[in-house]
Amino acid sequence: MFYLYLMSNKNELTEQLVKDHVEHLKALDADGKLVLCGPFSDYPGGMVVFKADSYDQAILVAESDPFIASGHKTYELRTLEVANKDNNYLL
Repeated sequence: MFYLYLMSNKNELTEQLVKDHVEHLKALDADGKLVLCGPFSDYPGGMVVFKADSYDQAILVAESDPFIASGHKTYELRTLEVANKDNNYLL
């Protein structure tokens, strides 16, 4: 299952916090869980799209992100239903 967390800035980020966040992303990628991530150019925040086995596991992934764990960003977790040609775009 695919999940995503949308982050909103709450506090100023430090260089070390950004580095810790990148390490979190690298770990997700190394585990084959990271799908897509990045900041928004028109909104003060970003998102991480990833694979997890359950909603509870997805919460753990999101809350282990240093941005969120430190309280510098808030987040909303969503379950993503992927529409593509393999599933006839969910028709």
